[in-house]
Amino acid sequence: MRKGELAHLAVPGGEIAVRVTPKASRNAISEQADGLKVTVTTVPEGGKATQAVRKLLARALGIAPSQLELIRGETSRDKVFRVGG
Repeated sequence: MRKGELAHLAVPGGEIAVRVTPKASRNAISEQADGLKVTVTTVPEGGKATQAVRKLLARALGIAPSQLELIRGETSRDKVFRVGG
C-alpha cells in the first residue's frame, strides 16, 4: 500500500477497526466491509506485531505512528486504533 493511500480514513478522533494476521508472508493492508485487514510478517510476541501494524497503518494513512492510539485489542487479532489530532 502506498503512503497516504488511506488518507481519507485519517479523521482526527476517528476510530479504525483492523483485523491482524501476524507471521504472514508479506506486509499488506486491504479494505474490508467491516474495517481493514492488516497482514504483517512480525511474530506476535511482546507487542512486536502491534507495533508493526501501527507503523504500516500510519504509513498508509499518511500520518505519524505516534498519532495512532491503540484503544482496544492489545493481545487480540481484532484491534481498534484512534487517530489523534
